[in-house]
Amino acid sequence: MNPQQKITLYDGPAGGWGALNSVKNALLHHGIPVKGAKTLLSANQPEGFDCPGCAWPDRNHHSTFEFCENGAKAVAAEATARRATPEFFARHSVAELAAQSDFWLEDQGRLTHPMRYDAASDRYVPIAWDEAFALIARHLGALASPHEAIFYTSGRTSNEAAFLYQLFVRQFGTNNFPDCSNMCHEASGAAMRAQLGTGKGTVSLQDFEQADAIFIFGQNPGTNHPRMLGELRAAHQRGARIVSFNPLRERGLERFADPQDKLQMATLGSSPISTHYFQLRIGGDLAAVQGMAKHVLELQARGHRVLDEDFIAQHTSGLHDWAALLASTPWQQLEQASGLSEAQLRAAGDVYANAGSAIACWGMGITQHQHAVATIGAIVNLLLLRGNIGRPGAGPCPVRGHSNVQGDRTMGIWEAPPAALLDRLAAVYGFEPPRAPGVDTIGAIEQMRRGGCRVFFAMGGNFAAATPDTLQTWAGLRQCALTVHVATKLNRSHVVHGREALILPCLGRTEIDVQAGGPQGVTVEDSMSMVHISAGINAPASPHLMSEPAIVARLAEAALGSRSAVPWRWLVEDYARIRDEIEKIFPDFHDFNARVAVPGGFRLRNPASERQWATASGKAQFSMAALPQATPTQRAQQQLGSNALVFTLLSTRSHDQYNTTIYGFNDRYRGVRGRRDVLFIHPEDIRALGLQADDRVDIHTVWHDGEERMVRGFALVPYDIPRGNLAAYYPETNPLVPLSAVAEGAGTPTSKSIPVLLRAHRAAVTVCAA
Repeated sequence: MNPQQKITLYDGPAGGWGALNSVKNALLHHGIPVKGAKTLLSANQPEGFDCPGCAWPDRNHHSTFEFCENGAKAVAAEATARRATPEFFARHSVAELAAQSDFWLEDQGRLTHPMRYDAASDRYVPIAWDEAFALIARHLGALASPHEAIFYTSGRTSNEAAFLYQLFVRQFGTNNFPDCSNMCHEASGAAMRAQLGTGKGTVSLQDFEQADAIFIFGQNPGTNHPRMLGELRAAHQRGARIVSFNPLRERGLERFADPQDKLQMATLGSSPISTHYFQLRIGGDLAAVQGMAKHVLELQARGHRVLDEDFIAQHTSGLHDWAALLASTPWQQLEQASGLSEAQLRAAGDVYANAGSAIACWGMGITQHQHAVATIGAIVNLLLLRGNIGRPGAGPCPVRGHSNVQGDRTMGIWEAPPAALLDRLAAVYGFEPPRAPGVDTIGAIEQMRRGGCRVFFAMGGNFAAATPDTLQTWAGLRQCALTVHVATKLNRSHVVHGREALILPCLGRTEIDVQAGGPQGVTVEDSMSMVHISAGINAPASPHLMSEPAIVARLAEAALGSRSAVPWRWLVEDYARIRDEIEKIFPDFHDFNARVAVPGGFRLRNPASERQWATASGKAQFSMAALPQATPTQRAQQQLGSNALVFTLLSTRSHDQYNTTIYGFNDRYRGVRGRRDVLFIHPEDIRALGLQADDRVDIHTVWHDGEERMVRGFALVPYDIPRGNLAAYYPETNPLVPLSAVAEGAGTPTSKSIPVLLRAHRAAVTVCAA
């Protein structure tokens, strides 16, 4: 093992001095110790910028520190002193760049000029903005159908840019709007819309102050949403029960040292987080929630008044059938499916039954499973049993990832838009929007593979690295006539490109955006439906950058010409004009400019939080979903026979990454330093394989389509995880996720439940011609 690479037990808390040291190192690494520190003081402030990291909401106050460790890494990476200039691209062919790691690519710094791929030299070369827009317009104009173009959206895109983007694309004639929602919380929206009439969570930060119990499913806030730990710490300190369900022992769910607590930092103290921690099997959440609900219903049957009978009678439909389903489900089956004992399931049920108010949170550990929609449906059912929706301290809380992923969907970035949105666009702008659904992310990849996508345009993100079935995705991208990426930094998607390719550099969230009307601010919507304004404070990384709204407006002008009466360039002179347009389409954004000018912004109305249900019955619906007859791993075992040792693999982030952005090679809370080629596995499973810790294995997907999916050379790391379960980092394990492995009813890739075999590592054989 390289001496820089270490695997050691981490027994400290999340946060603390380790977090502060990590922030310092990030600022130093990017050459901005002073500038970076000043920038961080404006993060998530009413007069500053919204963190480009996660979508956890901000407190409406002027606290000096409203950022977390991973948010600081995101800010440092954007405010970096490093630059990827035309001279850089002249030194490196695309083939050379493609051989580098994802970390190395992004670590070259901010893009400074629009660049065009030159096939003759295999290099990116500078191109003028006007020429870039003309090139895209020529390709779009040559399409046989608008549906031959696909327009991807990242969750960091602002409301203003997203609104203009969907308006342009629908005037162009398609609903081909794959976005990062398709890969993360699509299942949440699908389940909650059917049951509650809304695809959004109903809780606010104030509810966390009043909850008696908080249940956390499939989420690791210590790495993915560190500021959430402050809310959990405060809840624990006032006596709330915090119940975590996770196959892995995650340090952030166990203990937390708040860097803002001077006494705690001075004494090296920490605070407990979870009062109960249940290490269930990967994918066992549906059975666990059903077990809790079964226990609550049995308590009610024994005379304990634990159900909110008035709420159920007045506001819900379908309990009788669901209760009958649970009554017919044996405890032994729930134990087998969840990996928890009946006693553990009843203990979790008791916490819920005894809580006056309860919040249920979940992340991608729930949504990226075949039965994700059913699992979220069961969580909502559990809340409905005791009236835990539409009152203080209670409700569903899907914790979103990227900073404006929820806002983009609100603005109409959706391949299956509601008719009401299309009707309103037609009435206001005088054109007939396309009515046929477009492609989601998986559909986009399949269309590319068939050769049906000629132009792929990405508003941010890293499509080539974020998506499943990596080799299939790359093959699809390379079939496109043109790929275009709006980006701040170089990434994998820029070296996996179409026959022609453009990189369009945009302003970052931390930078001052000056248009004809002066400095501008953009708006974002967080996980709890708070809309607030964001204004950068740093000079742009290059005078050649363009804002995302300006890029969309210039593209729309070039591509639509006289077909569109929208005054695109006039709108981006002052983003308040764009917000006036948003207000015309979305009634909840009435008085948009006035309300967003108030420090902290405003909260969008959520009818379900007022116990108004926009469902067909006018009531909240109990969903019906039995335990699956067989999981993907069980089907794989049946396929291979009893002698095969089939594992279930979940992909996860390290602590040194956010989505596909790799900040470094350390995973502090899991004890990993200097590497990412690791596979977390129970020690007994290592012995069952006849191997030892740090032995290398190749991981093979077991799937029914006959395709070979494999990643090589992962080191075995003994870890506290249930037997038969594995964990490894993405995007390294994305090649193992089949395109056809998706959540039923949502299409989300099942990256958290991949059936795999492990084989002793064999180095790839290179055959050389004589």
